[in-house]
Amino acid sequence: MYSSSLAGAPLIREPLHAPVAHLDRGGVIEGIHYGSVVVLGADGEVQFQLGDIEAAFYPRSALKPVQAAAMVRAGLPLDGELLSLTAASHSGEERHLAGARRILELAGVTEDHLRNVMELPYDPAVRDVWVREGRPPSRLAQNCSGKHAAMLYTCRLNGWSLEDYLDPGHPLQKAIAEIVEDLTGQHIARVTVDGCGAPLFSISLHGLARAAARITTAAPGTPEARVADAMRGHAEMASGSGRDVAALMRAVPGLLAKDGFEGVQVAALPDGRAIAVKIADGANRARIPVAAAALARAGVDPGLLTEFAGEALLGGGEPVGSIRPVRALDPVTSV
Repeated sequence: MYSSSLAGAPLIREPLHAPVAHLDRGGVIEGIHYGSVVVLGADGEVQFQLGDIEAAFYPRSALKPVQAAAMVRAGLPLDGELLSLTAASHSGEERHLAGARRILELAGVTEDHLRNVMELPYDPAVRDVWVREGRPPSRLAQNCSGKHAAMLYTCRLNGWSLEDYLDPGHPLQKAIAEIVEDLTGQHIARVTVDGCGAPLFSISLHGLARAAARITTAAPGTPEARVADAMRGHAEMASGSGRDVAALMRAVPGLLAKDGFEGVQVAALPDGRAIAVKIADGANRARIPVAAAALARAGVDPGLLTEFAGEALLGGGEPVGSIRPVRALDPVTSV
């Protein structure tokens, strides 16, 4: 289905994004979200594209399933909830913090060994509770703490140094970069630093979709399949209560989905069909409706996706419009 040889790195350029969603208020287009969308068929071929799917971009946290698979390949023995947390952008709920603590305990290290930034919980309701209780920002509360705890565990198991585990030249990060290239099928265009402090690899939107498809079609028991099983089986550990990406995985049987800051969404089905979305302005409100439209374009039953149609636009407290994917994303119907 896929070539074993790596393609060149995607070009670093201004992406040629296209309109992907309209803000329709009272029958008038009030605003337009630009972005790019790719839909892969089960054979790995591009079935649909909109915008620029080959320019270099940063997938942000949408790349976490790949990072988790790399750590499992390097010997990380986690499964279930803790492996799902390894690939998480979690909400900062107590179960997420408890899971990160457990990974640290398994590694024989403490929160002081973490090198991610200190933040309040990502979920607004959880964050409000923290503020009312006077709890300060912490590394455990930061949404990438599961990934960082697992990075420390992977380093400990391999005898790699802990203090500099975020250095791009560290054996852990070099191993992750190798798997990023393996699963995306292309060379990395550039390496920078993600919001949490970990190395961030620039690939193409096409490459991101290809990586997700390779994870969901991997043979049972492989590192990639273990990550997919963990995330699908414990969707709230990979995100949080009430998060749209968890709801999407529950709604579509077998779907693996991961979001990322700046309007990124990737999802793949067990047969290899996959989609990837980048909203140019990073608007979260356009991410899920465009992704749902792309999944319908990939052949997912639209009836499973009705709750992801997008938030209503209000006027006087009443719905007067909606965020609507462009008509190019409408499912193909047989005549």
